[in-house]
Amino acid sequence: MALAPPFPPDIFAARRILVLRKMAEIAPGPSVAIFPSTPVAVRNHDVDHPYRADSDLFWLTGFEEPEAVAVLSTGDRPLTLFVRPRDREKEIWNGRRSGVDGAKTAFGADAAFTVDALDKELTEAIAGKGTLFYRIGGVDQGFDARIARILQGLRMRARAGAAAPTRIEDPGQIVHELRLRKRPEELTALRKAVEITRRGHLAAMQTGRPGSHEYEVQAALEREFRGGGGRGWGYYPIVAAGMNATVLHYNENSDPVRDGDLVLVDAGGEVDLYTADVTRTFPASGRFSDPQRAAYELVLGAADEAIANTRPGVSIDELHEGTVRHLTAGMVKLGLHAPHQPLAGARRARRRELPRRVGRPPEARAGNGLHHRAGAVRRAGRREGAEGIQGDRNPDRGRYSRHRGGARKSHGGDSAHGGGGGEDRAAMR
Repeated sequence: MALAPPFPPDIFAARRILVLRKMAEIAPGPSVAIFPSTPVAVRNHDVDHPYRADSDLFWLTGFEEPEAVAVLSTGDRPLTLFVRPRDREKEIWNGRRSGVDGAKTAFGADAAFTVDALDKELTEAIAGKGTLFYRIGGVDQGFDARIARILQGLRMRARAGAAAPTRIEDPGQIVHELRLRKRPEELTALRKAVEITRRGHLAAMQTGRPGSHEYEVQAALEREFRGGGGRGWGYYPIVAAGMNATVLHYNENSDPVRDGDLVLVDAGGEVDLYTADVTRTFPASGRFSDPQRAAYELVLGAADEAIANTRPGVSIDELHEGTVRHLTAGMVKLGLHAPHQPLAGARRARRRELPRRVGRPPEARAGNGLHHRAGAVRRAGRREGAEGIQGDRNPDRGRYSRHRGGARKSHGGDSAHGGGGGEDRAAMR
């Protein structure tokens, strides 16, 4: 684990100041915000999955070790970090830890404690505060239960002068909005993630020929992600040939690639927890059949139209509805959709043919939240200031990459898995 944040500490301190200011605007008076780390996930027996820090906690502190908790307070200790203690034997096996001293010197904590002091210190931090900012129903049900026990204990001690918060707010309404706007160092990380992702997808197109296997395509992707200086993939790659591409989150990546197949690749490299997210569909043989080309051009046209219409003041809902209209008209033209289908039936057909919503502005799921920050994303297109949301568009979108003897390869495919079109995103997941 990193013993120092990837960006200068004053960048994270400035972020915390913004969050504390927003907390005071939403809930005047004393308040506290709690951000627990993502739990360690066991793969099997004594082997854990590679650890990836919680994005909110990382964005606020730069701290990536497991079992950590960050507490922001409008009082005299703006940042308190709870961390694993230094342990010589465990550090020999699993790597060095920052400990309490490192939390303060390297990560700028005003106070730091080991995690075994969490219940006592967290109770004191919450007591007497009017508002608790905490996301209930996150990934750690055990931590939800811990918060519930602390609140119950404070309420039981009310006659002794203890006071529990009377208001609980989701800190995501603050942090996820702030993460939408990227600083220069974040854009640098995103651009590097996009570049290694671009290389990975080109390598995948070169590899995914008839006779190869999906796992070989995945290996080509990962070689570029790691070989280009990234941490690997930001989410498990989807490499889906033929009918596998109709499964939205297919991840077995084990079947052969056959002549005539379309190969869908949904994959993105990660740099400092900032992730690119790109989907492309291409013909394994190097050339589309006529039906494949028609479907590809339809979805690509819908994507290009949505990009052209993306500007401040236009909501995600409007972009989605425009895309649905474009695709529906195109499917009618191709004979895939009845032209005068009753409204209820048309809606069911749209849900079947376009089972997910269109578009997400770039956000920080530092790399963290590409898929689970819908509230911030939908509001972003409706309010003033949306022009401050930054991101890079792919200048090669809609063009073909020529290789393998001049074969035409598509740049697109997520909207109609297996058909064409495309999706580009970059963020902290």
